[in-house]
Amino acid sequence: MQDKALQELETRLLIEAIHQRWGYDFRQYRFASLVQQIDKHVQVHGYTNIAELIPAVLHSHVKFKRLLFDISVTVTCMFRDPVSIRALYNRVFPRLETYPFLNIWHAGCATGEEAYSMAILLEEYGLYDRTQIYATDINDRSLETANKGIYPVSELRVGQALYFQAGGKKSLTDYYHARYGAAKLNSRLSKNIVFSNHNLVTDGMFAEMQLIVCKNVLIYFNRMLQNRVLKLFADSLCRAGYLCLGAHESLALSPVRDQFELIDSEHNIYKKIAV
Repeated sequence: MQDKALQELETRLLIEAIHQRWGYDFRQYRFASLVQQIDKHVQVHGYTNIAELIPAVLHSHVKFKRLLFDISVTVTCMFRDPVSIRALYNRVFPRLETYPFLNIWHAGCATGEEAYSMAILLEEYGLYDRTQIYATDINDRSLETANKGIYPVSELRVGQALYFQAGGKKSLTDYYHARYGAAKLNSRLSKNIVFSNHNLVTDGMFAEMQLIVCKNVLIYFNRMLQNRVLKLFADSLCRAGYLCLGAHESLALSPVRDQFELIDSEHNIYKKIAV
């Protein structure tokens, strides 16, 4: 087994090389998580150690993108965390109904299932026609999957039960066509979704939002980067806009905490105070 101190040194050299060569800054990610993901990548792809990976990603964009996919953890599914989604449906959607037009930002959308889930519930609530969903991620490979809207049928069948838990009114099969083990989501779901590359570490705000959903992304950042991202969210929200975070994420220690009131402590839903 590789010496831990040497492994950590090689990891720091790798993330500095990535920053200098490709412009992606992982220096403020939680270091232990980075080491774990990179070490897993090294083992899967047959490298001897992390140091051997450095010249590979410096000289090959393909190999860098492969590593990026593994670093940016893509754990998601249709109607993931359905109880939290139901809380949005019951507590936030009635307030969103008062706006003539809605901008919703799914930050860290991975392969897109959660953005499509939001589109389905907005349609059933009668809000989708006046909503624009911005679904962003740093991983182009994940975004390519999201744009296609094609997923394993088995995944959507599992999503059926989660859909009902989230407040779904129909059958999830009404929203996709299945063939040869793959399911293509109906095109009407993607008409108001823009999937695009956005880096929370370096990029700024791009529109005024009524709702921002960002779950299980901040847990991979250190405190300084978390504060940077939360300020970005605060600046991006309109007055009385809503922010929904993951189960283990909070505004409690953030400099922007005074700009929000907690309206649902169980599901980490915040409302920006209208000043």
